Amino acid sequence: MALAFDEFGRPFIILREQEKKTRLRGLDAQKANIASAKAVARILRTSLGPKGMDKMLQSPDGDVIISMPNDGATILEQMDVDNQIAKLMVELSRSQDYEIGDGTTGVVVMAGALLEQAEKLLERGIHPIRVAEGYEMASKVAFDHLEHISEKFEFSADNIEPLVQTCMTTLSSKIVNRCKRALAEIAVKAVLAVADLERKDVNLDLIKVEGKVGGKLEDTELVYGIIVDKDMSHPQMPKRIEDAKIAILTCPFEPPKPKTKHKVDIDTVEKFQTLREQEQKYFDEMVQKCKDAGATLVICQWGFDDEANHLLMHRNLPAVRWVGGVELELIAIATGGRIVPRFQELSPEKLGKAGLVREKSFGTTKDRMLYIEKCANSRAVTIFIRGGNKMMIEETKRSLHDALCVARNLIRNNSIVYGGGSAEISCSIAVETAADRHPGVEQYAIRSFADALDAVPLALAENSGLSPIDTLTAVKAQQVKESNPHCGIDCNDVGTTDMKEQNVFETLIGKQQQILLATQVVKMILKIDDVISPSEY
Repeated sequence: MALAFDEFGRPFIILREQEKKTRLRGLDAQKANIASAKAVARILRTSLGPKGMDKMLQSPDGDVIISMPNDGATILEQMDVDNQIAKLMVELSRSQDYEIGDGTTGVVVMAGALLEQAEKLLERGIHPIRVAEGYEMASKVAFDHLEHISEKFEFSADNIEPLVQTCMTTLSSKIVNRCKRALAEIAVKAVLAVADLERKDVNLDLIKVEGKVGGKLEDTELVYGIIVDKDMSHPQMPKRIEDAKIAILTCPFEPPKPKTKHKVDIDTVEKFQTLREQEQKYFDEMVQKCKDAGATLVICQWGFDDEANHLLMHRNLPAVRWVGGVELELIAIATGGRIVPRFQELSPEKLGKAGLVREKSFGTTKDRMLYIEKCANSRAVTIFIRGGNKMMIEETKRSLHDALCVARNLIRNNSIVYGGGSAEISCSIAVETAADRHPGVEQYAIRSFADALDAVPLALAENSGLSPIDTLTAVKAQQVKESNPHCGIDCNDVGTTDMKEQNVFETLIGKQQQILLATQVVKMILKIDDVISPSEY
């Protein structure tokens, strides 16, 4: 606001545009932020666990459903979120997905519970910085306690059962849980095929996940090689090639176009015939060069015209055109070949080798795909998904991504904790005990952190149709009485609360990451005490 005077000396007030901005300060700002974050957590809370509900998401134009996911990261990714604090929760879920691949719903539910408890402390007059410090202390206690209750999971290339059991736990909460055993085995075998067990390193980029509508979920298979959604360029080319030697080209497989502005005027049939013969001769030489190098199959990133295609068929050189760059890289890795950027560089040493290349038809539409299998040094594999509709295939891809990430994490660090909320309940008891050792105001925050940890088992019990408070108190009492940190929520109504007997496992690093990420985001939100919204003009 500013004071000014007109030509007659009369004062008048000038309002700056910024004065129209709406503003929230102090406790009001913190409460508004907490309410936004809690709203997001409330949406995901019902999707937690094996009996969690699915969410139906529509496209912005109100047309067809995008998907019906159970995966927290996917739900938040496709939601239209305007509020900045809600966007932080979306980023939180994305971080968990990027780092671990699993636990994306749990981390948001935990952050929402921590903020709910923090709100009660703020109303009692405790400073947000003291709350944040208390949460930091409690997260360290929980982090160390998880390490203490974890167990090593011994596995090898011959004994993959521990890996399969952990992947099955991940798949239990997905739509595909009726085939969780088969899909878990496929995921583990795929990861082991591309893993370097000595260095404990896994490159998931070497695993290609492909899908085709049709068939049933049980028809999903693991191919030790590459599947390309293309077919032979000519229908009369052979559909099966054994001991194939593959030329992988990123250069055009046709006579070059003259790079000149001049035009060629053809005014007689003889001149046209000469030009055509010259082109054909040039292409003949290209085909012969491939055959001289020993190639029995050409895979090209670019296309070639029908005349060239016809000539290839007559010269018995099968070819595949318009193959994507990423697929070419995977084919080169799988077959041990080299990508040839210039035709003059083609040589026998650059050819890839595959024991079998075959074309396979699907359904009555006769959609065809190319299988490149039995590669000698295959470090690239393909998971080929079948399903009744596109939504099922997309959901299976997301579920398999989580399972692949869990298997990768176990190879990097083979420590596990038990699921079903048992780890959270055990941490809650440990944090509650640790609170007594802190004399300051932080003690309240540490106790609140312990209460927030109970949110995950409470949600699991509620989503499974059990009485949440009765179930949680019974399991907590059992853990303390028996000193058994494996007791959790019996979501599947098996009859035992011991998660070790139920084979419900989660990776240690995944659970630790959940607690660390949730605490960091909550601290960030608590430290915001002023929210300035821009004006409309």
